[in-house]
Amino acid sequence: MRPVLLVATRLATFDLRRYLVGALLWLPVHVIPLASGLLLQQVFDQISGHQPAALRATLWLCAAFVAVEVVRGMVIVVAWTYGVYWWTAAATLLRANVLRSVLTARGPAAARLPHSSGEAVSRMRDDVADAVDLTDESVSLAGTTLFAAAALPIMASVDPAITLVLALPMIAVGVLSRMMRRAIARLHGRARRLGAAVTAYVGEMFAGVLALKTAGAEAAALERLREHNRRRRDAAVKDRMATDLLDAATTTTVELSTGLVLLLAAPAMRGGDFTVGDLALFTSYIGWLTALPRSIGTVLSRLPQAAVATERLTRLMAPHEDAGDLSRGTGVWLHRDPPPAPPPPPPADRLQVLEARGLTVRGVLHGVDLRVERGSFTVVTGAVGAGKTTLVRALLGLLPLDGGTISWNGTAVADPGTFLVPGRAAYAGQVPRLFSETLRENVLLGRPAGDDEVRRALELAAFERDLAELPEGLGTVVGPRGVRLSGGQVQRATAARALVRAPDLLVVDDLSSALDVETERLLWDRIAGRGPETVLVVSHRQAALERADQVIVLDRGRVAGRGRLAGLLESCPEMRRLWYAERVVEAEERVGDRSWAADRGLGREQAGG
Repeated sequence: MRPVLLVATRLATFDLRRYLVGALLWLPVHVIPLASGLLLQQVFDQISGHQPAALRATLWLCAAFVAVEVVRGMVIVVAWTYGVYWWTAAATLLRANVLRSVLTARGPAAARLPHSSGEAVSRMRDDVADAVDLTDESVSLAGTTLFAAAALPIMASVDPAITLVLALPMIAVGVLSRMMRRAIARLHGRARRLGAAVTAYVGEMFAGVLALKTAGAEAAALERLREHNRRRRDAAVKDRMATDLLDAATTTTVELSTGLVLLLAAPAMRGGDFTVGDLALFTSYIGWLTALPRSIGTVLSRLPQAAVATERLTRLMAPHEDAGDLSRGTGVWLHRDPPPAPPPPPPADRLQVLEARGLTVRGVLHGVDLRVERGSFTVVTGAVGAGKTTLVRALLGLLPLDGGTISWNGTAVADPGTFLVPGRAAYAGQVPRLFSETLRENVLLGRPAGDDEVRRALELAAFERDLAELPEGLGTVVGPRGVRLSGGQVQRATAARALVRAPDLLVVDDLSSALDVETERLLWDRIAGRGPETVLVVSHRQAALERADQVIVLDRGRVAGRGRLAGLLESCPEMRRLWYAERVVEAEERVGDRSWAADRGLGREQAGG
């Protein structure tokens, strides 16, 4: 339980002023009923004749009672309004720390991310709420404890025996909660996992709706969703039943205690030792005293739930980080925009040579060496599954290495994932990823730059003609994953995103797979002629291979050849096989492009005639 208690303490203290003000606003909500009970005692004693009756005094007591309750209602409104800010800030803090770790912490993030984005969303939503709610409940527990600490002495001064009976439910709830803690944690963890599976599957259905329709798999997909929902429902019901069972046990013990109080009060009232006002006082206080065991029960039930949430959120953090890093105070802006992120400083050590020795990724790469010198154009090629993408991703720290070393200008790089970043290196991946934002935002991704820089990067990516045809220019919203753009446009927009960062080293993975031959040649001409000085490319296309200063041929995770294209075509059988196979493919593409252009021209002539 130490991690969850650490997180709860950090959430309470990261913005201590706001937390204490919120707590001080809520404490009167629990304490004011002390005055209400005492006023009721005086009113009923006067009405029943235990004190000298005076109409004016009775009316004043009633007015005071109403005023106290009005004040309490106003405090509740203010406390709720203010408390929302602390809760939101605490939740934002946890989410920001998780995102910071995923984006900037040492080591590849892929190894700790969930299997689906839906699972990650579930953790960032539900588990964060569970962790914050535990800390939030501490305010209610403090308030009910304060009320009980003041109310019990008052009640004990009236009748100690009856007051002692009220301590029984607190003991019972504590014992029962201790017994049920493990069961609640296990059931809650399963409910969270299955709930995340539903969220993930729904996201995958929306992303793959075209594949489902073309395969005629709508009914099967819906049945799978129903099965996910059935499992989630069963787990959620069991989780809720365990929590409600503890709450029901708490309520039952409280009600039994109330009945015992009434039974004990009856003979005391007949003997004259217990007045009607005393009964009103006890009845008023019992309702509020029951909040203490309920609050204890709530905290004890939330404790294992928060422990599950903390463990699931910590799994998203880097291996060297723990619950302390998850809840570390980093500043949250609620009333104003955060300061703009400064651009990354240019590296002091400009690239001269990037060298990798013996790179090994279990089952994919086997002792691969790589040397990239400043001003060179290096192409990594090979058949499908040869390990090309794995090589560049491991080089950039996006995949964990099982062996090998990486050095920059002769100095070992301990963590390439945090070292080979803009402006040292920029990466355009094999699977382009755009967001449902404007083209400008997709290129910049928060980088402070003007439209001129964006247009220059798009021109280097051979995108200027496409830009002129977009309805809103740079302000065109491209849709989820860039669905409003063609495959080639998405790839070139991704290239522009890397180019706008002006890196020392541009790393490109199979960028031209969706481009026609002429656009592809124009793209490589511009990148090689006006782009970054040093380029590392994964490609099997002729346009890239022909201008390479160095070609590295991979075959089943090992280097099969290294050198210029002409020499490799003479000395490397694997290079010859790849080259001639690609020539056939590109010749067929050219024929297809000419046929498409001819058909398009004929269609225009017919339309004009």
